[in-house]
Amino acid sequence: MPIYEYIAVDPDKSCGTCRRGFELRRPVERPALEVCPLCKSPVKKVISKINTPKITKPLSISDAKSAGFTILEKRQDGNYEKL
Repeated sequence: MPIYEYIAVDPDKSCGTCRRGFELRRPVERPALEVCPLCKSPVKKVISKINTPKITKPLSISDAKSAGFTILEKRQDGNYEKL
C-alpha cells in the first residue's frame, strides 16, 4: 500500500497536523483526500521525494572480497570455483 503525503491548502484555517503535513497509507484505488480527517479543512496531495539508494559495484575482486562478497568463477565443466 503506498504512502501519500498531504498538507493544508490554507495553513491559517487548519489544525497543527495538516499545517505541518501528514502521511497516510491508502490503497491505490481510493481517491485522494480532499479534507483533513481531524479538522475537515481542505488539504492537497504533495509530491514527495523518493529515496533511491546509490548503487555501486565493486571495482575489483579484492574490493568485493573486502566488502564480504563470495567470488565465484564458472569453469568449463559448468561448475563454479570459489576465488
